[in-house]
Parts: sequence; structure tokens; C-alpha cells
Amino acid sequence: MSEPQPPVPAAVLPSGPSKPSVLFVCVHNAGRSQMAAAFLSHLGGDRVEVRSAGSAPADTVNPAVVRAMAEVGIDLSAETPKVLTVEAVRASDVVITMGCGDACPYFSGKRYLDWQLADPAGQGVDAVRPIRDEIERRVRGLLAELGVGAGA
Repeated sequence: MSEPQPPVPAAVLPSGPSKPSVLFVCVHNAGRSQMAAAFLSHLGGDRVEVRSAGSAPADTVNPAVVRAMAEVGIDLSAETPKVLTVEAVRASDVVITMGCGDACPYFSGKRYLDWQLADPAGQGVDAVRPIRDEIERRVRGLLAELGVGAGA
């Protein structure tokens, strides 16, 4: 009778299909793309890879956006806007633009979506809430399209 073998560490087990990777892009990466990335990370968990970037990133995330997201239990206070890179686009399966215009590089084989949403720049938290809620609705729909159930 042979001795039982120790379990194989998860790191060396073959992985299933790779998880989808989504990049959210807006001009400043301080509002819409930050909210969308936060919702996708929150709802998709480790079943989806999430990035966000801006074609001309701001210095900080919009404070009204941080407050609006805190109201739904998502903390953006430590997030910083990131610059859009060709590498980020190349590494993503789905690229969702939110008013970045022609600044977003195009690669064949990627799925591109353009979400027309009001810009929260310069708006107070009352104006940001409906934008936040619409982004959450669209992210939940995206998760369903990707075959990744929402976790929250």
C-alpha cells in the first residue's frame, strides 16, 4: 500500500480559463473610471482583473467621488490617478472608455465599450450619487456579460 501524497500546492496546479481583465479609462482618472474600477473590484472580487487610468491624470481622486463611494461602503481615499499606458491597454481584454476620446490607443482583438456618463468633475456629492449608481448598474451588467457573478 502506497503512502498518501501531500497535496499539490495551489500555485503549481493548472489554472482554469484566465480571468477577464478590464481597463476603465477617462481623462483624469479621478471620478468615473475610479468608481467603475472600485465597483468591479468590489463586486467581481478575485474573479476579474481590474485597471483604471487616465489620458491626463489628475493629482488626486475627486473628493466628492470619494465621499459618494464611502456612502456605499467602498473606500477610495487611498487611490491615486494613474496614467494610461499602451501596456495597460494591451494587457486588458475589455477597455471601457468614459470620455477619453482619441487619447485611448486601439488594439485589434480587444473589446471596446464607450460608456457615456456625466462627468463628476467640479460637482458636489449630490450630483455624483446618480453617476455612481449608474456606474454600479453598468458594472453589474458587465459582470453578467463576462460570466462573473457579482459577489455583493
